[in-house]
Amino acid sequence: MADEMVQRAQRFINTTYNNGATLGIAKLDENGQTGWPVMYALTRALQYEMGITALSDSFGPTTMSTIGAKYGKLDETTVPSANFCRIIQSALYCKGYDGGEIDGTYNARVKDSVAALHKNMGVSVTYPGSALWPKTAKGLFNMDAYVTVNSGSETVRAIQQWLNGRYVLRKDFYIIPCDGHHSRDVAKSMLFAIQYELGMADGVANGVFGPGTQTGLKSRTVSVSSNSTGVWAQLFTAAMVLNKNSVAFGNFTDAVRQAVTSFQSFCGLSATGAGDFPTWASLLVSYGDQSRKGAACDGVTEITPARATALKAAGYKYLGRYLYNPSSTSLPEKAIQPGELATIKEAGLRCFPIYQTWSRSADYFSTQQGTRDAFEAIDWARYHGFKPGTIIYFAVDYDAMDGEVTDYVIPHFRAITRTISENSGYNVGVYGARNVCQRVVDAGYSSVCMVSDMSSGFSGNLGYPLPSKWSFDQISTITIGSGTGSIEIDNNIASGRDTGQGDFNPGVSFDGLDVDLDKSAYRASMLQDVKSYLTSIGVPETGGDGWTDKDWASLGGISTTEAFDAVVDSDWLFTSLARSLRMRKALIQAPVLWELRKLNPGDFLADAAVQAGIEDDCSTGWGQIFASTAIQARNYCIGEGIINGEGKDYTNADDLKEVWNKLHDDQDYNVRTVAYVLLWNSELFGIDRPDLSGDVHVTEAVLGRYNGTGPDAEQYGRELMGLYHVLENYNALSRA
Repeated sequence: MADEMVQRAQRFINTTYNNGATLGIAKLDENGQTGWPVMYALTRALQYEMGITALSDSFGPTTMSTIGAKYGKLDETTVPSANFCRIIQSALYCKGYDGGEIDGTYNARVKDSVAALHKNMGVSVTYPGSALWPKTAKGLFNMDAYVTVNSGSETVRAIQQWLNGRYVLRKDFYIIPCDGHHSRDVAKSMLFAIQYELGMADGVANGVFGPGTQTGLKSRTVSVSSNSTGVWAQLFTAAMVLNKNSVAFGNFTDAVRQAVTSFQSFCGLSATGAGDFPTWASLLVSYGDQSRKGAACDGVTEITPARATALKAAGYKYLGRYLYNPSSTSLPEKAIQPGELATIKEAGLRCFPIYQTWSRSADYFSTQQGTRDAFEAIDWARYHGFKPGTIIYFAVDYDAMDGEVTDYVIPHFRAITRTISENSGYNVGVYGARNVCQRVVDAGYSSVCMVSDMSSGFSGNLGYPLPSKWSFDQISTITIGSGTGSIEIDNNIASGRDTGQGDFNPGVSFDGLDVDLDKSAYRASMLQDVKSYLTSIGVPETGGDGWTDKDWASLGGISTTEAFDAVVDSDWLFTSLARSLRMRKALIQAPVLWELRKLNPGDFLADAAVQAGIEDDCSTGWGQIFASTAIQARNYCIGEGIINGEGKDYTNADDLKEVWNKLHDDQDYNVRTVAYVLLWNSELFGIDRPDLSGDVHVTEAVLGRYNGTGPDAEQYGRELMGLYHVLENYNALSRA
């Protein structure tokens, strides 16, 4: 919603500073909406009016020191010009305060707003009156809120105001938000506050949980009987509140003791009920007290008998190992090695598997990648012999911003969960920063989480509490053992929510399974052979079935090349399905390519009739499948234990509608269902299921049944059998 006075502020910048050119920025949109672009522009304008030549978006040390040196404070007696005052007035409006008429006058309305700003910041005792001081001016020219927003906590806001009021005069302490939400800035301000109370001088205190801070806190235990009142009790209860513990900010009462005991038990600390050093550490930094020895670890080094002995002697029970290493040169022992799980079992240890390929930037994560990762993880878990019920941890190994979690990570894990739950007996875990873990768990796409708390500087760790369903808390990298038993590990605290696996099935071989098509070698020749074959049976590049090329294209028809490209571009999905179901990839590809090429206006009209509620069902999507057929095929596969899920009723209108919409809108779901229909077809014929042998009689029979029964279906099977052979030829070349 546009604000007239913010719009006037934007117009003031544009008209006064040559549409932003004087300030080195683009012209502001005069939309009446506060945001970083207008705050940056106002900051640059302030710098320009003070004679700073190197203009910057940042209200940094130079801007602050210039205000202090030139004016001391900003009020009606020191503001040097009308435009300078208009900049302050504009900033007030952008922060939600009355700035007067943006008339260049530091008048009573401006004074009242500055006083209100200081009160909201919690610094009105330190800075009484109506003058802006360098640090409060810095707080004015940013997007921090000083009132609760988005359901912020009033208790958290009181803590934020208290911190500002108590420490604002310290050199390196700057005004923090008072919005009722914990954050990176608030977390760092707590460390500064503790360092100041420990007696560290300005310039020594740095907001880092270093050796000096740790040593000081070891003698600052708070409890019902020790330091129960005063600043240390306030700091400790503040830390408890910021970690989402329900206590009152202030004294260390018996109620606080009970909450501390619960917090300690939750974090895997000794439940003393006192604010001792390990508890301080867990409240202040994500990794907590790194001298703790966990019962779990993970690493990229093979567990040999000597290393297993060393780990067990050091108290480790649960070992995290990687299912797969995509690199053939880097970290040669990262993936589980042959015989390693037997070594772990023999030592009486347990293993939990981790799946990670890249996963170190937002653009890695997507619905498609999540599906592919899940299928690959299933493949490798079976290869190594992990039993059903195993939790596989999928990694988010970078500092994902909250918006990236929403846009990329959550859809990625939604796809992982769907694939894992439908195609295996495994469960999903997430590895990542606290915010990533909690959000994926809250979304229902992970049962537990492994927390990368060593990355204490991650924005997803700073200001976030330990996730509610943490299983392993990764806090330090250490070396265990010596000689041949020496091994570097990531030391993890274990919650007991996951104890890994101590026994394993015989591994499932990859022999004979399809692999991704070698597109660089075979794509062009494969397309040519597909086109030649289809042309030989009366299916040209475009048109056919009585349609001219022109009419075919205008009505949405798909050419042979377009159908081929769609299938080959989704080769990863066909490969994954074929490997999971232990059948030939070409068998799934053939009907999909054929049905895509054969799409015609009648198919589009049938879809429209179902969408309009005129018809209940029709064939739809890439594989042109009826919802009733899909339900029966999926029910068969569920009953046979081929896939997991709940059966549906193909005579029920609601079930038909739900499945039809998935078939129409979700081509991943549609292609999966093609494979399930082919398996069901073998049951209808009472013949063996399609398998890796590629038996021609089974293959032709199930392809023909895809189009029903009778002579037309038999011809369909014969025609698709030829297409199958073309596709299988190149899949076999890629497997070789």
